[in-house]
Formats: sequence, structure tokens, C-alpha cells
Amino acid sequence: MKQVLSAEAAMAHAIECARLGLGKTFPNPIVGAVITTATGELISEGFHQGGDHAEVIALNAAKEIPAGSILYVTLEPCNHHGKTPPCVDAIIKSGIKKVLYAVADPNPAAAGGAERLRAAGIEVQSGIGEEGASLVNRAWLTKMELGRPHITWKIASTMDGKVAASDGSSKWITGELARTDVAQMRSQVDAIVTSTSTVIADDPLMTSKGFGKDPVRIVMGTSEIKAGAQIFNDSAETVLVKSRNLKELITLANERGFNQLLIESGPTFGTALLREDLVDEIVLFQAPTLFGSGKPAVGDLGITNISGRIDFEISDVEMFGSDLKITLIKSANGTEGGR
Repeated sequence: MKQVLSAEAAMAHAIECARLGLGKTFPNPIVGAVITTATGELISEGFHQGGDHAEVIALNAAKEIPAGSILYVTLEPCNHHGKTPPCVDAIIKSGIKKVLYAVADPNPAAAGGAERLRAAGIEVQSGIGEEGASLVNRAWLTKMELGRPHITWKIASTMDGKVAASDGSSKWITGELARTDVAQMRSQVDAIVTSTSTVIADDPLMTSKGFGKDPVRIVMGTSEIKAGAQIFNDSAETVLVKSRNLKELITLANERGFNQLLIESGPTFGTALLREDLVDEIVLFQAPTLFGSGKPAVGDLGITNISGRIDFEISDVEMFGSDLKITLIKSANGTEGGR
């Protein structure tokens, strides 16, 4: 029996397809596409992973496209010639007469796909699944809005907010399942950023541990790192930024076209990013343990009154073994500390 999808379910499936492209598409967005018959039977699917766009992959995967077939895509089909020809050309040529997309393309160079499709006699609808599609593609959308990559700070702490005991020891606060999830997170970003002090203290490898591609490793700071440090192995490219100027990090990321940076460092570097309003998201792993004393996860932000607080919204809560994973996204309103 063939799978039959409602419009909402078809777009939700396209969003899950898009998620598979995380870490594989920069400087371009992640996009998922699904084709169904007029009655909702699934024909094919595709996701962008650095080559052909999702729509083209889905079209090529379809053995046939019956009359009345519908294309669902998480981002408005592009109308420009970049690495590949415009997606609208392939859609028009396919004979599809109805396209539903979730998010309008904010890139001026690629926008106008919907108008082009309508001009070709194709019915086009927008907005279905917009919230979910925007969330999964938030890294690229942040880059389009702010002119810099989406920055996520990963923290592993105790329940009382400590990232190290008073003697400096911190391995391991969280359990193996949480650390495995971090490895998977690394495979979905474009670059990991850490500090020279973290490398000197922990000698981290910072790879995906075989769960996917290994992102570029960026090390910031002025302290000298020993030549034999693990972060210099051949698992991935390592870039040294011998500066504490965060503008140099943003410049490098923009030059490379990165959509998303994952910060894996101690509280000094993370706090500096917070003070400069450069943290869009925090992924907090909390272990069910207490230190009482020790190093806090966040340093002094210069906030003296509650009105200056920096607010985040809880996006997701998960359990990994006995550890809690809380995903927090920067609140867009309500405080002086907000963007």
C-alpha cells in the first residue's frame, strides 16, 4: 500500500529530508523536497548536499510524474544560475503544475522563483510548514539576516552551573551518550571554534568520531600550542587565528562561506561572545551532579540590573542517559540584552 500524505505531512517530510544536509551545503542553505501525486501518494524525495538542488534530485528520482503531481519544497525554488542552473527551469520542464514552498528565499540573487513559476502557469502556494522549515534552516537564514554565520555555544555543566571543579578538573562531567550526541552535532556544522587555552588544557581532538564529516577546526588566541597537539592531526583542517579579536573570526567565517559555527570552549571565550551579542543558540548539557564551588559556565557579562539580562527561549529538551540536553535560541524581543 502506497504512503499517502496530507499537505502538512508532505512538507514535514521535506523538512526532515532537509535536515540530512546539515553541514554539507555551505555557503548554500539546506533544502528538502518531496513530490506526491495529486492525492498525496509519495513519488520521490531529495535533499541538497552540495551538488544538485533538492528539487532537481527529487525530480530525477521520480520514475514518472503523473498529471496533477505536487512538489513540496522547504525553500522557494531558486531563480538564478549559480553552481547549478535555476531550479525553476527544471520544475517547469518537468510538467509539475503545483508547487508548495515553506520559506521565501531572502537571498536577492536567488529570489523570484515563485513569480517565475506562476508566469509559467504553475500554481504556487507559500507558508505551509514555515515555522519548522525556518527552524531547521536557521543557520543559513541567520547568515542572510545578520551577514555572519549562526553561532552555537555548547556547554557541559553540573546542575549548579559549573563547568569544572575548583581544582580545574572537568573530564567528564557528562556521560558517554551526551558526548556521542556532541560528536553528531559536530558533523552537522561547518566549523568548530575553540580557544588556545582550551587546547592547552584539554588537548581535544574535536572530530565527529566517525558519525559524519569532520568540520574545520578554528583555534583562537595568542598562546602557543605544542606542535604535537591532537587538534593538528589530519582528521580535518585546522586554522589558527592568533588574535582575541572576534571580528577576525567573523571575517574568516564569512570569507569561507560558513553557515554555522559551533563553539567548544571554556567560559572566558563563550562569555566574550555573549558580551558582543554573537551567540544565537546555546546547547546546554547538564549532568545530575553538584560541585558547589568551581568554575561557572558563564563569566561576568557586566549586567548589574535584571533589565539588562540576555534572554533565550527553550527550543527543545532531550535526555541522553542521565544527562539533560536543553537547546536555547536567542530571544528576539523583550530585553535590553536582546538583539
